[in-house]
Amino acid sequence: MAGLGGLSSLLTVLTEINYIVVLMMRPVSLGEFEQVVLLAILRLGDNAYGVTIRSEITACTRREVAPGALYTTLDRMEDKGIVRSWLGDPTPQRGGRAKRYFASTKAGRAALINAQRAYQSLLDGLDLGGANA
Repeated sequence: MAGLGGLSSLLTVLTEINYIVVLMMRPVSLGEFEQVVLLAILRLGDNAYGVTIRSEITACTRREVAPGALYTTLDRMEDKGIVRSWLGDPTPQRGGRAKRYFASTKAGRAALINAQRAYQSLLDGLDLGGANA
């Protein structure tokens, strides 16, 4: 029975150990199109909704964006916590429908900065024949 006394002491010690678990959030990564959308939202400020976001992307990149692709991306970005959205007031010009506005979150701005720094780091030291900024 002497062996059980040592086991009992060990079990007592083990049950008194406290664990602190810290979950580290992975940094949000942005794809190229998500960066373009987020930059358009930031450029538009309080006037960022689907139509203006598409127009801004087209004006700045000469890239046509399908509405479905844009809204799918915006929904995914909202799920990631990169953007937030809210509904404006319904307007007669839109048949009584409200515009869905978008804004970047703090996490979205941080993710954009990280993505741009990563691109710049990859460009540093490359000789692209004068094409890099």
